[in-house]
Amino acid sequence: MKPKDPADLPMSMVGPASSPLRAFLRTEAASAAILAAAIVLALIWANVATDQYDAFWDWALAVRIGPWSAELDLRTWVNSGLMALFFLVVGLEARREFDLGELRERRRMILPVTAGLAGMLIPVLIYLAINRSGTGAHGWGAAMSTDTALALGVFAVAGQHVPDRIRTFLLTVFVVDDVVALLVIAVAYTSEIHLTGLLIAIAAYAGVLASTRLGYRYRRPVFTLLALVVWAGLLASGIDPVVAGLAVGLATSAYVPRRDALEQATTLVRLFREQPTPELAREATRELTGTLSANARLQHALHRLTSYVIVPLFALANAGIVVDADLLKAALTAPVTVGIFVAFVVGKPIAVAGTSWILTRSTHGAVRPSVGWAGVLGSGMISGVPFTVSFLIADLAFTGPTLEEAKLGVLVAAIGAAVLSVSFYRLIGLLPVRTRTRALLGTATLPIDLAPPVDPSRDHIRGPAEATVTVVEYGDFECPWTQMAAPTARELLAENSHIRYVWRHLPLPDVHPHAQLAAEAAEAAGRQGKFWQMHDVLLTNQEKLELDDLLGYAADLGLDVDRFREDLIQHDHTTRVAQDVDSADRSGVAGTPTFFINDHRHDGPQDLPVLNQAIQLAYDQQLATST
Repeated sequence: MKPKDPADLPMSMVGPASSPLRAFLRTEAASAAILAAAIVLALIWANVATDQYDAFWDWALAVRIGPWSAELDLRTWVNSGLMALFFLVVGLEARREFDLGELRERRRMILPVTAGLAGMLIPVLIYLAINRSGTGAHGWGAAMSTDTALALGVFAVAGQHVPDRIRTFLLTVFVVDDVVALLVIAVAYTSEIHLTGLLIAIAAYAGVLASTRLGYRYRRPVFTLLALVVWAGLLASGIDPVVAGLAVGLATSAYVPRRDALEQATTLVRLFREQPTPELAREATRELTGTLSANARLQHALHRLTSYVIVPLFALANAGIVVDADLLKAALTAPVTVGIFVAFVVGKPIAVAGTSWILTRSTHGAVRPSVGWAGVLGSGMISGVPFTVSFLIADLAFTGPTLEEAKLGVLVAAIGAAVLSVSFYRLIGLLPVRTRTRALLGTATLPIDLAPPVDPSRDHIRGPAEATVTVVEYGDFECPWTQMAAPTARELLAENSHIRYVWRHLPLPDVHPHAQLAAEAAEAAGRQGKFWQMHDVLLTNQEKLELDDLLGYAADLGLDVDRFREDLIQHDHTTRVAQDVDSADRSGVAGTPTFFINDHRHDGPQDLPVLNQAIQLAYDQQLATST
């Protein structure tokens, strides 16, 4: 029996916040509409009041800090200043995937990195073939880089049948794209480099790397100051300082909060509850915040700002071109416009899909995409959506009518690639479920998140032993979120005959003082063949988990109460519970409930429709892989 459509099932529980990757993608997709509106507004502004548009963005603004000063026009402050924060966020997400995501297996980087590089080289060659000579040749860099925000917005519009794994593949390609593009800006589009400023930037960046060893109290101000010095040093060197954002983001590691750090933070919160003083409030807040990686904190602080304010502001400052009959007529045959359009709309898909195919064939499948071939081709189409970096380089490479032709080429290419991508994914969505799943996800395996894997000889399992899908939950009998998830788990088993459900203990004694004893009680009941009966009773009565309560539950279940009591008093099952806790640590689990589906961590809401959707995908992929 296959899972029901999630829309037809009741919601049992709304889970905790989405994973960082989901949040990142959702924010970028939502901001795409604002970005598109900013582009339209810039075009209207430039065509209705051309002089006022140019005069506003050309207005010079001086900033002075002590003996240092910088005087730039507003457009440059946006392009080289605020956009550094956008690329900082891109670098942060890339580092998070490198540390915690699929790319923690380094071999998985080979194909998307190579595809990303080819996805820049081939469009550039196409552009240069069309612009072999003349002023257009210098602007080859405008024909190579994807716009992350717009492309993910297009991805959101493409349909609901596109799995997150393709987004991850896309994001890797995008980051390679951004890194190389910013290096191109730094090297190919810098006319003169002042060594003093460059050395200052390099020294400050080394300080950024070293600051990770500092405690949270000192790391934040030191990190912020050094990042600003990196930006200022690059500005003084003559290199576009927008590069600083990506470099700092890639240097900022991501990690799951450590158990000892969380327990220490909880202790301070309890002390504050007993003695609510300003000193304890400050210390508890600092300790709580310090459990998170700098990567997570910076993403939380900057992502919405960059997505909803900075990138649209960049569009407003740069997309304003005067579109008249003369420009449109000239653009139809202008080598710059045609070169940019063909490079992105044709060159990007060919490069990404072709490189992936060549690598797979030449390595006999040892290196293959983490997604199916439809996912690869669709990713290539979406990677043909340009904007941010293309505009940055066009402004550096061109002036006058040529600049207008280049910007028009970027805008038309973005529209063309978006229409092509949406149409492609909508067609894929019409395929039968199994065929669509195989086309989008292929047969590649994902990194195993669960450690160790499910062992029927020791794990507690509900459902058929040979089920297609295995759902593992790490839970705490005193955790309210775990209690709220319990009906979801029961409904999953009731609705899906091909699922087996596994419970593993993760008591959190620093916040739930009775959780450890309750876990041992479940194991003591399991020794007498009634683990699941006790499991259900404990979750139903999680406010009554004292020893006398547990003995009463044992009697109600018909257990040998004397033996049950002896097991608890002697703590006979402490080791068994500790083994589950150790497996949680090895699997990167910091809180409860946490679910794994076929050994892969489920990130996102934990209500029944969402879990059913994830299970449906795992089910379809398993069947598609086995046929």
